[in-house]
Amino acid sequence: MVPIPVADSPHTNPSYPIQPLPGDVVHSIAAGEVIDSLAAAVRELVENSLDAGASLITLTLWPEQGRLQVADNGTGMALENLHRAAIPHSTSKIRTQADLWQVHSLGFRGEALHSLAQVAQLEICSRPSSAEAGWRVTYSAQGEPLSTTPVAMATGSIVTLNDLFDRWPARRQRLPAMPRQITQVQRVLYHCALAHPTVTWTAQLNDRPWLALTPSPTARGLVPQLVRSLAEVDLHEGWQAVPPTVDTDQATGIYGLVGLPDRCHRPRPDWVKVAVNGRLVTVPELEQCILQAFRHTLPRHRYPLAFLHLTVAPRDIDWNRRPDKGTLYLHQLDGWTAHCQRHLEALLGQGAVSLTAANQQQRVAQLLKTAEPGGAYGPVSNLSDPLPSGDRPGGLRAIAQVHNRYILAEQADGLCLIEQHIAHERVLYERLQDQWQLVPLTTPVVLEGLREKQTEQLQRLGLNPEEFGPNRWAIRAVPEPLCDREDLPDALLELSLGGNLDTAQVAIACRTAIRNGTPLDLPTLQTLLDDWQRTRNPRTCPHGRPICLTLSESSLARFFRRSWVIGKSHGIE
Repeated sequence: MVPIPVADSPHTNPSYPIQPLPGDVVHSIAAGEVIDSLAAAVRELVENSLDAGASLITLTLWPEQGRLQVADNGTGMALENLHRAAIPHSTSKIRTQADLWQVHSLGFRGEALHSLAQVAQLEICSRPSSAEAGWRVTYSAQGEPLSTTPVAMATGSIVTLNDLFDRWPARRQRLPAMPRQITQVQRVLYHCALAHPTVTWTAQLNDRPWLALTPSPTARGLVPQLVRSLAEVDLHEGWQAVPPTVDTDQATGIYGLVGLPDRCHRPRPDWVKVAVNGRLVTVPELEQCILQAFRHTLPRHRYPLAFLHLTVAPRDIDWNRRPDKGTLYLHQLDGWTAHCQRHLEALLGQGAVSLTAANQQQRVAQLLKTAEPGGAYGPVSNLSDPLPSGDRPGGLRAIAQVHNRYILAEQADGLCLIEQHIAHERVLYERLQDQWQLVPLTTPVVLEGLREKQTEQLQRLGLNPEEFGPNRWAIRAVPEPLCDREDLPDALLELSLGGNLDTAQVAIACRTAIRNGTPLDLPTLQTLLDDWQRTRNPRTCPHGRPICLTLSESSLARFFRRSWVIGKSHGIE
């Protein structure tokens, strides 16, 4: 299912008149609209087009001349509405103070066009579907109509701004360099497109084609157009319905789109994005929720590509916080954070071994580069302990062990190569998360030379070091996977050096996992495969390294040229 933007309010109907808001409503609006950049002007006009139900929006920029134009095929405005459109606090979207808690549109304050008229020469051409022709209206700096002329045009609106900021030289001087202004405009378009993927977007810069975005039923089809290096197969999406927190007929829920962590990550958190009811916003709690969901699935200092679009009952949102509506008050925030966390975990757990053959050369190189050096390891004791999860989903069958390092496995449509150490590390890490317990030692371990921070860290982990003489401490209970290891003192010293419980679990999983170079028989290989396929995040180890390399049957056929016509493959003309 795909998220549906909040249903239009009756006040957004083009037949509903634009009229000034009552004084008490104006005084209840917290902030006035400020047009302080080229991007802000574009944002206001584009959001008006989206509120008008446009499916095609065209932006034309002449930035050096301070000129821009936004054309759409929306519902358009009748002449009486055109005459009132730029008067301050005039809108068709709200009427009373109660409507401030029932905002169904992107705009509602009735200030955008008036603010644009103050900083530029504003002209609007518009024609509703019920009219045979449109009208062109120009406005004064106060938003009053100066001239009105009929114009032949299709249904929709064309808004033109000329001499942007000429009346405000101080504001114009504070503008950033032109390349940065263009980048800001591009970001506005990308964010609007991401939240409204079914709209066709085109833009021209100085009368030359600049960008074009093809519509898609969901954001999954938009992201590869915005991030050129991505292939569509790198993305997982899903929709989760959420029970509304108030009595409403509006469907609420979460649309999630994530890049698969073993192949899709970025050096900066610039693609951790959240939208609410059709607008990208800043919600630090939800952004941190996304980062937490990808913790221990990505390499160090890498960040996910993730997009959450929340469809929220209007009564649960207060947009009246900042002029650009970039932040909001979201009621029941803790509940939404929990819903988002579960939804992201479900998306990351999809497709345990359904990896494709894309970029196989790069992934082979990465696997070989990150593989740990071989070494001796003791008996495999608890590998067959069941994990608390469902049946085996991937259906992999172990065939052989390669170089005492990789498991060669067969699946229905090809082959897989799984590195045994990091696959077992993922199994042990999730087992520690689910079954963390400390067990008593028959003989306590005595550690020497611990600093105060180290003893505090051991106490946080529940190990409770006891003073056992001068500068010596006794540990009488340890995590269960470490209790029988010969290197237990070294492991405890490692745990004392910092990090929370989760970090300690990662360290324990890495230390106790099967080492590369350890020979395993076929039943043990199969048990490891079964356990790994039942993990929640099977694509990467807790350090973010990819676990599985898949070679599909179609890729094998292409490599061996089995898709050729038989006659031609034998040299027969």
